[in-house]
Amino acid sequence: MGYIKKEVNRKVGKAIHQFGLLNQGDSIMVAVSGGTDSLAMLHFLAKWQKKAPIDFHLIPVYLEMGFNKATCWPLLKAVFEKLNLPYYMEETSIGLYAHSDENRGKSPCFICAWRRRKRLFELTQILGCNKIALGHTLDDVIETFFLNMCYSGEMSTMLPRQVMFNGLVTIIRPLTLVEKSALQRLSPLLGITSCANLCPSAKVSKRSHIRKTLGFIYNQDKKIKGNIAKAIFNIRKEYLP
Repeated sequence: MGYIKKEVNRKVGKAIHQFGLLNQGDSIMVAVSGGTDSLAMLHFLAKWQKKAPIDFHLIPVYLEMGFNKATCWPLLKAVFEKLNLPYYMEETSIGLYAHSDENRGKSPCFICAWRRRKRLFELTQILGCNKIALGHTLDDVIETFFLNMCYSGEMSTMLPRQVMFNGLVTIIRPLTLVEKSALQRLSPLLGITSCANLCPSAKVSKRSHIRKTLGFIYNQDKKIKGNIAKAIFNIRKEYLP
């Protein structure tokens, strides 16, 4: 288990250096959902904050979407206080609105994600942050690539570093090179207790369908997942129309 911790930390460090995720004086909003991925990201960023040769600030932010305040709110508050970090928590009805009759026939996942992201952007101005750290893993990058290809007709995915609003805010994804399974195995060692995902669309979304399909493909050959990841970062433009 100690090896996994070192390997994940190495991949986080590689992403930080390769994609230029951290800079002197950054004030980084760490968007925490309550899941294993975002909590692991917060853990590793807090470790890098102590040993990096630059100074940057972390502000964990949790937006309660309307499903799980009773258990998730106190759990995350305890995590933030244990790390001795300033934090911000806000109760919203974004998830409930996305699943309301008003949006019947529309994708609740799209509405929920769009409104959550919009609120995070607004909070960067209120909290004085210039970056937002999102806990997307290598699996999310691959899934998004196939989601966009299958359902949007385009070849695109999540970027490790994405500048928004003419440089006003930059999105960073420190877990871009880390597999979700590694974080799941590592969470007990890190003392991470994640919140249950009570969203009614969690297991019936397009992403969950893509995830199941990719899982079937991965089972055919253990090299496939790594090759897909390598391909995403190794685009041969001369062989694309």
